[in-house]
Amino acid sequence: MALKIGIVGTGWFAGKHADILAAAEGVEIAGIVGSSKNKGEVFGIRYDASGYESVSEMADRQQLDAVYICVPPMAHGEIERELIERGIPFLVEKPLGTDAEVPQDILGFMRLKSSELITSVGYHFRYQDNVDRLREALHPGRIGMATGMWMGDMPQAKWWRRQEQSGGQFIEQTTHIVDLLRYCAGEVDEVQAVYASRFPEEEWEQTNVHDIGTVTLKMKSGAVASISNTCVLPAGVGQAGLSFYAREGLWEWTPGHLSATRAEEKHVFAEESDPYVRQTEAFLYALRTGDPSRIRSDYADACKTQEVTFAALQSALSGRSMKL
Repeated sequence: MALKIGIVGTGWFAGKHADILAAAEGVEIAGIVGSSKNKGEVFGIRYDASGYESVSEMADRQQLDAVYICVPPMAHGEIERELIERGIPFLVEKPLGTDAEVPQDILGFMRLKSSELITSVGYHFRYQDNVDRLREALHPGRIGMATGMWMGDMPQAKWWRRQEQSGGQFIEQTTHIVDLLRYCAGEVDEVQAVYASRFPEEEWEQTNVHDIGTVTLKMKSGAVASISNTCVLPAGVGQAGLSFYAREGLWEWTPGHLSATRAEEKHVFAEESDPYVRQTEAFLYALRTGDPSRIRSDYADACKTQEVTFAALQSALSGRSMKL
């Protein structure tokens, strides 16, 4: 019997996940929730799926096995609570919100209602072959320091350029690098951040997010990391990555490659997997079997990444170091 999956959202990520689900065996896209019913219906034509204007309407009319949540950061809260109340598993795209309070409230509600609810969060880099190689090679206690970055241009989505709607670049975008740092090097103990706005509204109107920033992170292992980001670059120019400096050598990760340098030897591995597909495979396996062990980031774990990124914003605004 096919799994019936609903999707909330009609943007790029919703389409990415919908295409993967449509290609998966034994899966039916049962409904699409848009910001309007018409948007949901138009989006759903390609997948022969009905359009709805709310999660509750879709859940009332469909027997859903799970829901994919693909909405902007400021839209989280009621969607998750509705699904938790009904006991419907969900995969939610990052970030979990614009702050740490909403995700923590959702997590508390989930633990109150159903500690066994299957959840997954869209930190897809965790599913890469090269990230597996990183985790096999690194031990948190042997890492001296790490440096990371997400350098790019200003996204065109209006909500992204508003602090109160996106949370800013470190929360909305660079969260991938923070999450990968946690996944490979362990938990963060303290953060200190400096943000600034170098070119406010030079090209984009009504922009109030910081466009440059650097965050220093003290790890529980004793290692120190620094992660910088910017969105001042011209369209199409950018780079993202995370490097680890350990007693055994240097590992430099980018979304497409991993370079491992030890004494007198160097290996470069091209990334050949599709982590989005693997992420969905792990989630569907959990739905079919009840075994969530293949899910690499559930809601509770992703809340820890959210806590770090929001603490960085608090540090930048206050000028103080923030203990987690």
